[in-house]
Amino acid sequence: MDDLTPDDKARYARHLTLPQIGEAGQAQLKASRVFAVGAGGLGSPALLYLAAAGVGHLTIIDDDTIERSNLQRQILHADQDVGESKAESAMIRLKKLNPSIALEIHSVRLTSENALNLLAGHDIVIDGTDNIPTRYLVSDACEILGIPWVYGSIYQFEGQVSVFNLEGGANYRDLFPTPPPPEAVPSCEEGGVLGVLPGVIGSIQATEAIKVLLGIGEPLRGRLLVYDALEMSMRTLNFSTIEREPITELIDYEGFCGTKTRSLPFREIRPSEYISRKKEGWNPLFIDTRNDIEAGIVTLPGTDALIPHMDILMANLPKDRDIVCYCRSGDRSGMAAYALVQSGYDEARLYNLAGGVHAWHIEVDASVPKY
Repeated sequence: MDDLTPDDKARYARHLTLPQIGEAGQAQLKASRVFAVGAGGLGSPALLYLAAAGVGHLTIIDDDTIERSNLQRQILHADQDVGESKAESAMIRLKKLNPSIALEIHSVRLTSENALNLLAGHDIVIDGTDNIPTRYLVSDACEILGIPWVYGSIYQFEGQVSVFNLEGGANYRDLFPTPPPPEAVPSCEEGGVLGVLPGVIGSIQATEAIKVLLGIGEPLRGRLLVYDALEMSMRTLNFSTIEREPITELIDYEGFCGTKTRSLPFREIRPSEYISRKKEGWNPLFIDTRNDIEAGIVTLPGTDALIPHMDILMANLPKDRDIVCYCRSGDRSGMAAYALVQSGYDEARLYNLAGGVHAWHIEVDASVPKY
């Protein structure tokens, strides 16, 4: 275990006076290795506090870049970082906060091919993803490697935290044995999120990680903490392991969770191609599959109707006309197009606007806001 330097003793003085931590505990933190999946809303506060607490090695994986809409809650990043790698931005910020810790970054996506190699050798994993397939991947990889991980989830005004796979305890699959349908899992970009909410949940995740690393207190093992910001309430739900086969290998998690929308039977069309074909006389129905709040932020020109993707089959759209569906990024509109195909619409006449409003901003009109 690494000895504390004079600078360490000065920096972590308030930890050293805590009987539950002391010099031995601080040295344990210095020797610890934490892997963070994501440097966004949840990863920002968790990483800031773990770095400040003196965790000796932080590994960060995030393949995303910073958008202006991230700055409302992703406090690792600043205005001048827009367009930059989240992983690289996080490394720069954390190094300024605590130059004495080691930082390792991977600006790639966590996949079934790289997860076991990347996570191996770490003491605990912090879940900062809003992606269900990645969460099952983290759960299974940690079960195979025997690493505990701290789950965090946020939506609008509510958040959840739990500690999984601690000393062979309950895991994510014990709480959620099967993934929900993709259309039942709105993301923060679709449903919104209170800016301070990930700060609360991410800080609790950092707290739980420190407790596990030091072996102190009662971690949220077998318990799901549910936080409601509007009611300012917390409640804890107990759960236990279920009878199931142990995880021995990683799988195709996009397929497992049913999120491979790009392979579904409808056509993809880029905004630039859509505009080009419109100029040539093409006249499809242009359907916005978002909600009315998002439509109030921006509606693409030529939109014929606003029909949320969950209601698309109730709209009685004509079957003898081409239809182009769009949303913010192309995911919900893809679900809408798929639902129409499944209900008997001609797949040759159904199109999904690839990239949605975001791609329109890039390819057609930069004045269209990216939200």
